[in-house]
Amino acid sequence: MKTKRSSGILLHITSLHSKFGIGDLGPEAYKFVDFLSDSGYSWWQLLPLNPTGEAYSHSPYSTYSAFAGNALMISPELLEKEGLADLKTAKLPKGIKDKKVKFKPVVRYKEHLLDAAYSAYLQKQEQKKEFIFFCEKHREWLNDYALFEVLRKQYSDNWPAWPEEFRDRKKKDLEKLETEKRELVEKEKFIQYLFFKQWEDLLEYAHSRGVKMLGDIPFYVNHHSADCWANPQYFKLSENSEPEKISGVPPDIFSDTGQLWGTPIYHWKNLRADDYSWWKARLKQNLFLFDLVRLDHFRAFSAFWEVNAGEKTAIHGRWVKAPGTDFFRNLKKEFPEMPFIAEDLGSLDEDVYTLLERFKFPRMKVLQFAFGGHKLENPYLPFNHTAGDVVYTGTHDNNTCKGWYRHTSDKEKQHLKDYTSLKVNKKNVNKVMVDLALKSVAWLAIVPLQDIIGLGESGIMNVPSGKGEHWTWRVSPQEIPVDRTAELKEQNILYGRCEEN
Repeated sequence: MKTKRSSGILLHITSLHSKFGIGDLGPEAYKFVDFLSDSGYSWWQLLPLNPTGEAYSHSPYSTYSAFAGNALMISPELLEKEGLADLKTAKLPKGIKDKKVKFKPVVRYKEHLLDAAYSAYLQKQEQKKEFIFFCEKHREWLNDYALFEVLRKQYSDNWPAWPEEFRDRKKKDLEKLETEKRELVEKEKFIQYLFFKQWEDLLEYAHSRGVKMLGDIPFYVNHHSADCWANPQYFKLSENSEPEKISGVPPDIFSDTGQLWGTPIYHWKNLRADDYSWWKARLKQNLFLFDLVRLDHFRAFSAFWEVNAGEKTAIHGRWVKAPGTDFFRNLKKEFPEMPFIAEDLGSLDEDVYTLLERFKFPRMKVLQFAFGGHKLENPYLPFNHTAGDVVYTGTHDNNTCKGWYRHTSDKEKQHLKDYTSLKVNKKNVNKVMVDLALKSVAWLAIVPLQDIIGLGESGIMNVPSGKGEHWTWRVSPQEIPVDRTAELKEQNILYGRCEEN
């Protein structure tokens, strides 16, 4: 993969400001592209863009489809611009304007809005050719997804409990359903058309401003998903279609009992026998959306933590080998440049490092992990970075730098001060860490927007295995430092991450 020294900002679409209760692909997204470009940042890193649900607190890492787009991100303003919505008649539910995302009223509002948009389309049919072309282009996954959504909304998320003919995907019954529910099926496809149209327009604009998109691919997919329903042979399921083995990670720095994710384990033997076609299609879809993607939970391509279904924690699991070498060797034929970044949050074994080295994957270096442990051997310390790495101040799963500094040990604080020869304190630690990231030898430096702004724990996006609100943080338009673009660009120029005009 060809690399150019550069930098980017991590901010999920839902965290943008909007008057509709959740960030979307509308005007604020375009303004953020302008902010990135004007500040010398040439990458926008996002979390997964797939559909989310209430059962999983709308986590972007727990989705109904690994291919579809999240309808909550569709911009009402852009719909109105295309004549598909009248925002004067689409009344906002109470509480929707609160700073944090309140998903229940947002979901109600967007569902009503999208129903109206589809009705407007049926009356005008102006976009029919584009819509038909979209359906043909995405036919490999779109029809299964649309049918799944219709059935899910009629019965429940739990597809093994659906009537047998639908659970087992009997062809004649699905064809009959598609005929009887033609408009409902088409509406689901139309919603996807709207998402992808708005995304492609944003992507084109970003590229025109010299900004590329960096996406994120969760390793696992939900049991309650179109993917698992349409491709049960690729997952370890029982005769009644329930998971036999579930995913997670053993006890680690985030949790004493590990993390029990509950998603079904892949049936790698069947995936391999089918030339990994499902994974290839998934990666191809993401590379249609993004210029570069991060492979979340990369270590599971080497070995994964497998827990028996029914366990209450992840403690009683075991490591199982995965065919990582064969998988990536096969993948390289499909994607010669291998535009992937490997998640590396520590606690990896030698086999994972061998896999990383064999395929020369850029790996993550998180600065919040750099100042604990051995002062020479810690791989996250900047002097241990390499030009092939990607450095982060923190990720969506970390505290902000200010929040981290508040809770970290005195030993780590002193190490940071000694390392930088600066008087680091709770007020300036975010600037110190951003500076460390940008001056690193790593080819790409990614900084969460919260660290550029200087937010404390109020800016946390997610706490793995933690309680409370997750995925709800949003930035106000006043917080985006558009008045500092010249300063931020000079900083990027100083460290060789963008060119002077």
